[in-house]
Amino acid sequence: MYTLTRNCSLGDFDNCGCDDSRNGQLGGQGWLWGGCSDNVGFGETISKQFVDALETGQDARAAMNLHNNEAGRKAVKGTMKQTCKCHGVSGSCTTQTCWLQLPEFREVGNYLKEKYHKALKVDLLKGAGNSAASRGAIAETFSAISKKELVHLEDSPDYCLENKTLGLQGTEGRECVKKGKHLSKWEKRSCKRLCGDCGLAVGERRAQMMSSCNCKFHWCCAVKCGQCRKTITKYFCVKKDKKSRNESASKRKDQRPARRH
Repeated sequence: MYTLTRNCSLGDFDNCGCDDSRNGQLGGQGWLWGGCSDNVGFGETISKQFVDALETGQDARAAMNLHNNEAGRKAVKGTMKQTCKCHGVSGSCTTQTCWLQLPEFREVGNYLKEKYHKALKVDLLKGAGNSAASRGAIAETFSAISKKELVHLEDSPDYCLENKTLGLQGTEGRECVKKGKHLSKWEKRSCKRLCGDCGLAVGERRAQMMSSCNCKFHWCCAVKCGQCRKTITKYFCVKKDKKSRNESASKRKDQRPARRH
């Protein structure tokens, strides 16, 4: 829907362009509809025909998917931004012309992520048949839920915990990124997302790494290097009590008297 709407406004389709159906109408105090609004109606119609056609069943799962498809479309419409241009003598803003534009796609994703965390669980009788009564009960249940809300039938597995049956490794023991140059904002949150959000602490391990160093060019034509040992610190997700024991052991080690040579 997002891509269709954007490409429509860019003129990529012969039968679609800007949404100017409201241009010239009073939108609010001091402003009028005008300009080139993104044609979200076109994107909504075409995407609905394409995506909803994949759901051919009449059971609860098909109803859930259709409901969530609609919630996704409403998310795109609900996050559109109003952009305005001032008009008036000498740069004054006596009147404004306004139009609607798509937001950055990440804004739509963030909106849906919030909806995901608040998703409603729909409890229906398991093993219900495909009778007219069952289909009616399913339709009645979903009709009572706002089209803007996401729904689910089953709880998602907890990615924090190991589940060999589902192939989930859990996050205990996973390495994360805590320090470094030129980290993206996602990398900076690595340890919080992997460890903190799963109730784990961040533990440190120091390791020795061998790398090439003091490289010199010898005529002609070879480069010879030495081997240098470097201590690096790695960070892992650990249980909080385990981290406390490691820190205590590290403090005891640091408090040992230095040896005389």
